[in-house]
Amino acid sequence: MSAYVIRSGDHAAFLAGLRELIDFLTANPAVVVPRHASVVLLVDASDSTGRREGVACVAAPLGVPAEDLGQGYFSARREFGPIAYVVVAIPPEERQ
Repeated sequence: MSAYVIRSGDHAAFLAGLRELIDFLTANPAVVVPRHASVVLLVDASDSTGRREGVACVAAPLGVPAEDLGQGYFSARREFGPIAYVVVAIPPEERQ
């Protein structure tokens, strides 16, 4: 059993939502879009090892390294133009 929990959603529903957003923005060019946007996936783990492993698990298929940000924080990020896909692990005491 993993020492971490990845707070993930329904893959097909997420992709359908993205397609719906793309279709909406394409059909409504007057809608303002952000300069930059991020999609964030959270990893829960009680210890640094679990947080690091959880972030690394998501980072590997993204083709990016997991980064140790210090003080128990870990992150990985891949950018697609102005949109970033980010995975973050935050120490439990900071999530209060």
